[in-house]
Amino acid sequence: MLFSTKGDAHKVFLRLKKTIDNGGIIKETKEFKEIKEIQTLYQSLDSSTLQLIHYRMIKEQNGSGMIPILVSSAPWLLLLFSKQLASYLFHDGSWLWAGFCIVYLLILGLSVLIHFREKAWAAFHMEIIQDILKERENENAQGHSKN
Repeated sequence: MLFSTKGDAHKVFLRLKKTIDNGGIIKETKEFKEIKEIQTLYQSLDSSTLQLIHYRMIKEQNGSGMIPILVSSAPWLLLLFSKQLASYLFHDGSWLWAGFCIVYLLILGLSVLIHFREKAWAAFHMEIIQDILKERENENAQGHSKN
C-alpha cells in the first residue's frame, strides 16, 4: 500500500504510476476492473430502472448524514451525566478515564470515516449512473435528428 498525505486521489495516481512503471496495464488493475463491473451492470439496466437507482443513491448519500448527528450528539449526552461519569471514571486514581477516552475517540474516528466513505461511494455510483443516462439521452437525440 502506498502512503500519501495528499488524499485518495493522489493515492490512485501513485498506484497508476506504479502500474505503468512496472509495465502493467491500467485497465487490468483491481480498481478499474471494479469500475468496469459497476458500469457493465448499470448499462445492462433500462433507463427508468437506472433513474430509480439514482434516486435511491441520492437518498443514501443524504441519509449517511445520520452518523455525524449521532457523533455530535454523544458529547451532549455525556455532558448531561458529566458529574456521575466523572465520579465513576476518576474514582480512587483509576485509569478508566483513559480507556473511556480511547474507546470514545476510536468510535468517533470510525464513525466519521464510515460517513465520508459512504458519501464517496454514493457519489461514485451516482456519477456513473448520470453518465450512462446522459450518454443514452445523447444517443436518442442523435437518432431522432437523423430522421
